[in-house]
Amino acid sequence: MIKIGITGQVGFIGTHLFNYLSLRKTEVELIPFRDDFFQDQNKLEAFVGKCDAIVHLAALNRHNDPQTIYDTNIELVNKLITALETTGVKPHVLFSSSTQEERDNVFGKSKREGRRLLAEWADRSGGIFTGMVIPNVFGPFGNPYYNSVVATFSHQLTHDEQPGIEIDAQLRLIYIGDLVKTIWYLIENKIADNEFRITPTAEARVTEILALLQSFRTQYFEKGIIPDLTDPFEKNLFNTFVCYIDHESYFPFKLKMNSDERGSFVETVKLGSGGQVSFSTSRPGVTRGNHFHTRKAERFAVIKGKALIQLRRVGTDKVISFELDGEEPSYVDMPVWHTHNITNTGNEDLYTIFWINELYDPADPDTFFEQV
Repeated sequence: MIKIGITGQVGFIGTHLFNYLSLRKTEVELIPFRDDFFQDQNKLEAFVGKCDAIVHLAALNRHNDPQTIYDTNIELVNKLITALETTGVKPHVLFSSSTQEERDNVFGKSKREGRRLLAEWADRSGGIFTGMVIPNVFGPFGNPYYNSVVATFSHQLTHDEQPGIEIDAQLRLIYIGDLVKTIWYLIENKIADNEFRITPTAEARVTEILALLQSFRTQYFEKGIIPDLTDPFEKNLFNTFVCYIDHESYFPFKLKMNSDERGSFVETVKLGSGGQVSFSTSRPGVTRGNHFHTRKAERFAVIKGKALIQLRRVGTDKVISFELDGEEPSYVDMPVWHTHNITNTGNEDLYTIFWINELYDPADPDTFFEQV
């Protein structure tokens, strides 16, 4: 059992890392961290004393005063080092730096200097240090206008705002899911490297990213057509895009029912790629689901009966509820990292069609049970 603490636990990377490690219940014990620990030396010392590994993510990315960015980030590193030296503990420290080290900006300079200071601590103390140099990170739940251009464009395109491009840069990118798996690998294997450069999983120009996201808006957001998800980068980009949709106002998505003397016909899932389509009946009062996925896109379409569909983002308390009726066929899509369920609220059998973008693999189901 490895005891792991994460500074900046509530940030974009911190949240995903915390959630990912939470799934490794037999291997990891997470040591809680709050940002105010940096304002209380006793609490910070107690925190570092409990950890076998510390992932230092806490940092200031943006501020009106550039010097404040530099000073704040160096101060956080120095406070962490002081706590380590005062207590005499030697956990494996992993530091999140950035490829912005290569640029002449204060954030990059603060990261390069922070990495140097922690490497010197490891040399003095005999501790293990990994200085992670991370490319541009994207994924669900990043803050628009702050974390990444993908977050900004996704928010704008799903909220009737017009994206703009200032510099059409060539970006080296890594999906947040791939990043947190890499961090776990470094912890599990105690990789010591003062400059561990994390390999990007994709490269694209800003204009190419925007074009893909605009195609998602046109095909999916406006027409309900799920795009081709065979390319890993495009799948990750799509799962990111979906998480910026205001589910409460967008779903359930109404489907067109075509009826004649033979009965009725409804197109429930329009695909640009494959996957698996399933059909189920549920008796009155029965609830299915109460699980979430970390990489799969999924759709529930009710075609007969009455249902209540509920969603809750993992790590939060807010539950979103939808009432669906087969008299007016409709569907709800499940974002990644949202636990979800469906309950038959009617007096007759509920007929539901499920689509998911991967065939079910018992060896790697990507299904984690948690009550909504």
